[in-house]
Amino acid sequence: MEKESSVFKKGLFAGLVGGILFALIGSMAYFLSFSDVSHASFIFRSFFDGEWTTGWIAESISIVITGFIGIFPALIYYLLFKKLRGMMPGLIYGIALWFIVFGLMNPLFSYVPDLFSLNMDTIATTMSQFILYGVFIGYTISYEHHDQRVMRKVSQNN
Repeated sequence: MEKESSVFKKGLFAGLVGGILFALIGSMAYFLSFSDVSHASFIFRSFFDGEWTTGWIAESISIVITGFIGIFPALIYYLLFKKLRGMMPGLIYGIALWFIVFGLMNPLFSYVPDLFSLNMDTIATTMSQFILYGVFIGYTISYEHHDQRVMRKVSQNN
């Protein structure tokens, strides 16, 4: 039971680290004009008005918030897909997350253009980020789960 708890904790930590890492990449993509939206577009710009929401302060705070939000998709992946192996489950999960955020949840975010108004650069950049996040947490969680199963079998045989 302790081993499974370890996989669970590592999965949640992977969600936090993945959220922060890919939020940093998203900020760079936004400031380099690869994307018209960043995580601050969702977290701050859609709900608050002010010059500060377009600068580095909002981006920096939203990086941390995105890290904590990233724990939830990792938890869902752990609960539903931890036994799946390979790159494809994470890739599909990342695409699904992108459609949930940009398609289903879009009406919640007034600053973010609807799915059909996004330009191709924004779609390609953000979808790539979501796919990388999905593969990152997918590999991390499934590898840890598989590693724990192998270790249990080895210890049972000794």
